[in-house]
This record gives sequence, C-alpha cells and structure tokens, in this order.
Amino acid sequence: MQRVIVTGDGVAVVEADVPAPKPGEVQVRTAVAGICGSDTHALHGLHPFIELPYAPGHEVSGTISALGDGVTGFTVGQRVTVEPFLPCWECKQCRAGRQNICERLRFFGCAHDQGGMAGYFTIDQRRLHVIPDELDWPAAAFIEPLSTPVHAIGLAGGVTGKTVAVLGAGPIGLLTLLTSRVYGATSVVMTARSAANRERALSFGASAAVDATAPGAVEQVRQALGESADVVFDCVATQSSITQALGLAAKGGTVVVVGVPPADVSIPLPLIQDSQLRIQGSATYLPDDFAEAIRLLVTGAVDVSRLVSATYPLAEAASAFDDAASGRHLKVLLT
Repeated sequence: MQRVIVTGDGVAVVEADVPAPKPGEVQVRTAVAGICGSDTHALHGLHPFIELPYAPGHEVSGTISALGDGVTGFTVGQRVTVEPFLPCWECKQCRAGRQNICERLRFFGCAHDQGGMAGYFTIDQRRLHVIPDELDWPAAAFIEPLSTPVHAIGLAGGVTGKTVAVLGAGPIGLLTLLTSRVYGATSVVMTARSAANRERALSFGASAAVDATAPGAVEQVRQALGESADVVFDCVATQSSITQALGLAAKGGTVVVVGVPPADVSIPLPLIQDSQLRIQGSATYLPDDFAEAIRLLVTGAVDVSRLVSATYPLAEAASAFDDAASGRHLKVLLT
C-alpha cells in the first residue's frame, strides 16, 4: 500500500506493508483523510508536540476491512471514523473519564507509528465511531474537527445567550462560529488577518469580522459586540491573539485556548486576577463530543458542504499539503 510520511525534507508517499490487526484492533481501508492545520504546522517545524518524521492523518474515515481477535460490536464493511487520541486507559485521568488528557497519551496520526493517510491502518476498536448512512465521505471528514469546538464550548460553560469572539477564521474558527450559532450565542464576532478570510467569516454568518492586525482590533470587536465578550475562543494561540483575547473578555469572562500554541506566551497576570478572568485550555474532545458532532452533521444543524475546497488522491499528498498551507483553501482532503 501507499503511506504518507512527513519528514524534514517535505511530504513523501512511500510503499509500506498493509498492517494486520492485533487482538482488539480493526483494520480500516481509508476513504478520506483531512489535512489539519497541525499537519502543515508540523511540516514547517511549528508544532510543539510533533516530531519529524511522522505518519500523518488523524481526521480520517474509512471502511472496516478486517477484524482482530476479540473485536465485538463491529463488522467488516461498516463505515467508521476515528477518535484519534490513544489513551493508556489506566492513569488517573483515564480512570476519571478524561482520556483526552491521559498522562501517557499518544495520538494516532501525530505521535504514533501509523496515520490515516495510508491505504490501510489498524487501530484499537475503542477508538471507532460508526458513520451514519446519512453522511457522505466529505461530511464524515468533519466529524473529528467539529468535535473540537463542541468540546471547547462545553468547557466554556456553553454560549447560549452570550456574546462570543472567535479569533482566527480557518476551519476550526469557522466551525466554532457555526457551532456557537447553533448553540444560541447572541452574537459572534470573528477576527482574521486577511480580507478574504474576513469576507468568508461574514458569509458563514459572523455578526462582524475585524482585521486582527488593526491597532484598534480589540475596540472594534467590542464595538461590534456592543459590549465585551462573555467567551473568547482563541483558535490562533499566539502572543498577539492571546493578548487580544484577554482584552476582549468581560470581567468574569472566559478565554478558551483552542489553537495549538507554537511557543510560550506572556500574560498580564494582574488583569487576570483583578478581572477574575478564566483561561481555559481545550484539548481535543471526548466520545460524547464525537456523538454530538455526528448529530449536528446528520441533522444539518451544521452545514460543512462549503468547507471542502480541494480534493487530491493519496499519491499527490505533497501538492495537497502545499495547497493546505497556502492560505487559499479551507479544508483539503486526501482520498
């Protein structure tokens, strides 16, 4: 089979043996794999937790092609998607139901010997979710990324009746916008560096879109909201974005760090203490978030049809990564 490998020299497609499922595992024939921002960041040495070389592909769906010994509840031919973090199932966090912050966490397609950008892969049956018949393969590619804002909004305590700011208008930022709207946010204002992304944010239903590089960006967002933000989702996670996020938050407000920070940042601790601000990290998702993401997609509450902007065959992975990193596209898929 073919497998994508990301190295310091770039993206390569190599020949590899088809992996056989071990006990408790299933073998999946890949149908579609999305290229995440974390994949392109890792390619350029900007991801703090991914070391090169690695086998990418964690936004992945496919069809079960073989079952290992002891697998129950699944059959060959079922369409499935992958919840990609790989917990130990034994540590304090796993025992408390917080497997996404397992103390010995590994991550399929990021920090693992396999990824979904391959003809086949094997994975623990506990990491699978069945894809309903109502979802086609492109829609199924968004179950994993949509679970990210679902989880983040839950950690924020919900957004119903609240004012929301979303920093960054990439795929996760736009999914956060769409999900916040579904969950009843009164207004959602987005920031983005490029005019094209700001126009895109407006077309997806943002109340307003502000230039993230403007000297008065914080005041412009506050003016568009009519007040400070009850919840800010930082989908960029750089020094400039976290500074803006804290400036946007209301006294007693919440800033949720959704993006993966490429480096450490400094924060104004006196402001955080005096304004009783909450900075909340959001790490991936949990099974209930996957189930909710599937529900939102099946019911049409969140429409992702406009988010796929390019599709490539697996053999053209290098070109797909170039497109995904160019800023011209929202979601690039490999088939």
